[in-house]
Amino acid sequence: MPMNDSVIITCALTGAGDTVGRSPHVPVTPRQIADSAVEAAGAGAAVVHIHVRDPETGAPSRDPRLYREVVERVKETGTDVVINLTAGMGGDLVVDPDEPLTHLPGTDLVGGLERLPHVEDLLPDICTLDCGSLNFGDGSNLYVSTPDMLRAGAKRIQELGVRPELEIFDTGQLWFAKQLLAEGLLDDPSVFQLCMGIPWGAPADPGVLKSMVDILPAGAQWASFALGRMQMPWVAQSILLGGNVRVGLEDNLYLSKGVKATNGQLVERAAQITELLGAQVATPAQARERLGLKPR
Repeated sequence: MPMNDSVIITCALTGAGDTVGRSPHVPVTPRQIADSAVEAAGAGAAVVHIHVRDPETGAPSRDPRLYREVVERVKETGTDVVINLTAGMGGDLVVDPDEPLTHLPGTDLVGGLERLPHVEDLLPDICTLDCGSLNFGDGSNLYVSTPDMLRAGAKRIQELGVRPELEIFDTGQLWFAKQLLAEGLLDDPSVFQLCMGIPWGAPADPGVLKSMVDILPAGAQWASFALGRMQMPWVAQSILLGGNVRVGLEDNLYLSKGVKATNGQLVERAAQITELLGAQVATPAQARERLGLKPR
């Protein structure tokens, strides 16, 4: 497969992880998240992937009002960037290991359609669709996204005319995403994000990445990322296999050992790697064309 010579860089700005206390650069308030989006776009990100957090506590949130404030603030600056909103919040289930039918604090589990009110409100260019359930780290945390939830969510996203980015955490999820495509619940071009190194999904192993790329549907647009110190090596891995890339503080807090990064610095580093490999950094306009995004 040919190397990608025009690379779409996505910056995942803040995520939902417990990272706020670990780096002063993780954006929390809508203003901080919007400012970080503008910074990332200025550094070369064609796409910004947006979660929101409770401005007071830094805890992950799915409040549509916070999403609206972030998006409006970004647009008010006139920054040209593709907006990608997470729709993965609302899948967290923490079970009591001794009484598994009892859920513990940290559970935030709602149906597939209840994960989409901010997408219905804002009609972003892209929203994510997490394509299966997963043992999420050690302990008793599960991410729940059942076939019925996914079919309902995919159908509604299709009706809204928003492009779903299919978040793939393991090979079975890729298999099911292809089933959604076969059932007509996804439109071409299908857009995949291959998420590597998240315990306990697909490991950050180049052979595993290649095997997943080999079974993508024909014509798919795809990107991949890996966590922590594997973030920048994965930029190169993805480009060499023909894909696009994702970096950002959702997935990694460091520019180098002991040096905390900003989102802009991570995008700059990804752009440098892209150019050193002989590829170009795609513009937002080029990203919109390749991802088949509707004018907004």
